[in-house]
Amino acid sequence: MPEIEIEEEDYESQLTAPVLKRILGMIKPHWKMALGFMVSIALTSMVDSYFTFLNKEIVDKGILLSDFDQVLRIAKIYGVFIIVQSGMVFGFIYLAGILGERVQYDLRKLLFNHLQKLSLSFYSQTAVGRMMARVTSDTGRVSELVTWGILDVTWGTVSIVTSTIFMAIINWRLALIVFAIIPLMILTAVQFRKRILVEFRGSRKANSKITGSYNENIQGVRIVKALNREKENLKEFQGLTDRMFKTSYKAAWLSALFLPAVQIVSSIALGIIVGYGGLQISTGFITIGGIQAFVSYLTFMLWPIQDLARVYAEMQHSIASAERIFTMADTEPEVKNRTTAIPAKTLMGKIQFDHVDFYYEDRISVLSDFNLKVEPGETIALVGPTGGGKSTIVNLLCRFYEPQEGSIKINGLDYTDYTLESIHSKIGIVLQTPHLFSGSIRENIRYGKLSSTDEEVENASKIAGADNFIQEMSKGYDEEVGEGGNLLSVGQKQLISLARAVLAEPELFIMDEATSSVDTLTEALIQKGMENLMKGRTSFVIAHRLSTIRNADRILVIEEGKISEIGTHAELLRLKGHYYKLYTQQFRHELEVQYGVEEDPRLTGSAVSS
Repeated sequence: MPEIEIEEEDYESQLTAPVLKRILGMIKPHWKMALGFMVSIALTSMVDSYFTFLNKEIVDKGILLSDFDQVLRIAKIYGVFIIVQSGMVFGFIYLAGILGERVQYDLRKLLFNHLQKLSLSFYSQTAVGRMMARVTSDTGRVSELVTWGILDVTWGTVSIVTSTIFMAIINWRLALIVFAIIPLMILTAVQFRKRILVEFRGSRKANSKITGSYNENIQGVRIVKALNREKENLKEFQGLTDRMFKTSYKAAWLSALFLPAVQIVSSIALGIIVGYGGLQISTGFITIGGIQAFVSYLTFMLWPIQDLARVYAEMQHSIASAERIFTMADTEPEVKNRTTAIPAKTLMGKIQFDHVDFYYEDRISVLSDFNLKVEPGETIALVGPTGGGKSTIVNLLCRFYEPQEGSIKINGLDYTDYTLESIHSKIGIVLQTPHLFSGSIRENIRYGKLSSTDEEVENASKIAGADNFIQEMSKGYDEEVGEGGNLLSVGQKQLISLARAVLAEPELFIMDEATSSVDTLTEALIQKGMENLMKGRTSFVIAHRLSTIRNADRILVIEEGKISEIGTHAELLRLKGHYYKLYTQQFRHELEVQYGVEEDPRLTGSAVSS
């Protein structure tokens, strides 16, 4: 699913006090900076209103009376305040920009640190795009709210207040008329902004579906062509674009109508002011400059009112973003340390699965009354059909999940008595789909042990069988691997992952179908590296290619969450059960003469006596 579609998920936001309180709490560490930019914008707004009052003074006391000295005096005051205002403008723009970046950094740091603590179950249930949207676009919206949003609210509010104060000073009767009209202008602006926001949100949702359609059709272009789906896909795409056009058209129509509607209300007010003000001039209650100032103040108010309406509408977006951020930040990890947990000194002891039951969110049993005892240094291989529970066993062993029933013991203690950090620090894992980080080969191997020297990195690569191909690279260990390791082959990535595990010197080693996606030659290299790494360590190997586990101390056939067969490679072949069928299907042209085993005539059509 494209990220943009996730960002525009449905939500209903209310400006609730708890959420606003938490948002404002993000400013608390930077309160001096926040206070500075709010004072700067308030002073800037007040000076703007004062300029209009000075214009009135110039007209009434200078121009109409032909008093040049008075005009010069007011002009000097004007000049001083322009210099002061310039400093204030620089101040609020600079402080707001810095504050926004710091608040956004704090939010992203909060989420990043919390995501590191969450259990594996959270990542299996939450789309990556959704998490990225929280860390990127949602933090950006909240940052804008606490900086430019507050700035606009401060500027607009102070502008309206100071303008009305100056109008009251000039003529309180006319000011009362303006006071009565201002709420109508604000209400008109807010209602339009609400409607426009709804339509723009619909347009963005339609756009996200179009983006998703583009993405699916481009990625699945071979299937589209193979199934001759071009015409049907075009019809579906036209339907999506039609919906986007309708919502975009309505949003554009309302946007075009918004300013004229507000201006109509303000024009009515101007007409009343000019008409009533004209009568006031004849009675001496107001001057020509006063009328001019009133008109300027009312026109000047249009922009703050529009800004307040815009901020109010956008605030719903920001509040919704904050709710999503805080919901993620408040998510408790399913697997966490007990208050009495102690560091595990070693994992090189007996491991026991004791009547373990486990299920995922759908509550369908994955492991049922599972029992297993593993001696220190033993290599355990897990084979069986997909969905049988092999990966669940190693996920439980790594404590990515915990059993719903039963227990897992290490060195005779329930492993929940140990801290998660101490368990994870002693485990090495090589997965079926290796993951490398952007950077050099050396940096990726060193990821397993950041304090290691270059010599240790290279020694680990030699043990893993990765040194030969690395040396053939133009830059050797400094060769860039690309994003996700996309500049390397699957086999090369797997060997680097193996070297990374070797460098970490784990006490418990896990291989999750690490050779299933590589060629025979690379498989042999990985197998050799595995054997070097597994010496003297307790190891669990999930195998697709059974040739890689012939030397395992014990092989477990896992079916429907239980052990259906257990034994060495030779013992299971002699048993002629499920493992035998799996093995002979893979190697039907090779006879295991040393075990006294014939090929199954049902598979090959011939019989060989043992």
